[in-house]
Amino acid sequence: MNFFETFLNLDVMIRVWPMLVKGIGNTLALAFTTIAGGGVVGVLICLVRLYAPKPLRWLAIAYIDVFRAIPILVLLVLVYYALPFMGIRLSSFLAAVVALGLVFSSFTAEVFRAGIEAIPKGQMEAAEALGLPFRVTIWKVILPQALKIAIPPHTSNSVAIAKDTSLASVVAMPDLLKQATDAQALTANPSPLIAAAIMYLIFLLPAVRLVSYFENRYRHA
Repeated sequence: MNFFETFLNLDVMIRVWPMLVKGIGNTLALAFTTIAGGGVVGVLICLVRLYAPKPLRWLAIAYIDVFRAIPILVLLVLVYYALPFMGIRLSSFLAAVVALGLVFSSFTAEVFRAGIEAIPKGQMEAAEALGLPFRVTIWKVILPQALKIAIPPHTSNSVAIAKDTSLASVVAMPDLLKQATDAQALTANPSPLIAAAIMYLIFLLPAVRLVSYFENRYRHA
């Protein structure tokens, strides 16, 4: 067999196409759920880290430090295989969302913390002088300004976590990589893996360019 028959076999790719389509659907669902859920949790953790009483701040700092330090693969294995010994059983999809979401939320918390701390303290003082409640000040004054600062690194982290969804295959999550690996085993040909790589590029390259766009836009804002 030549190079094309081994790695770029169109007949094999067409045969396993339904499996790959199912896999990319699961991958996109996992990525969007993780980014949405982890983003919201990350902002809440950030607010606790900055404004809550000291004991809660310490817990938020511990949360951020631990989940930024632990490898995603290790966390996936712990969530999926260790939690059942404690009576908590999660599906492969939910286990992947939890593991990836914990890591993503910790990075999101730090990104937004940096964004909030970059805002002049006079903004908060002016809101207090106007008699705005704390929650209104955060929602209407602080977060909109912090978001502009946080968008470039937050988008970059979103792309990174979208790539890391491929690790979900270790917990039998039928994502794109898992489907491609199964297809390779069925066909005894690596072409499905090449097709999966191309599909990853199709979805992630525009996201990478979006990161560059935000960086250029907000650098001069």
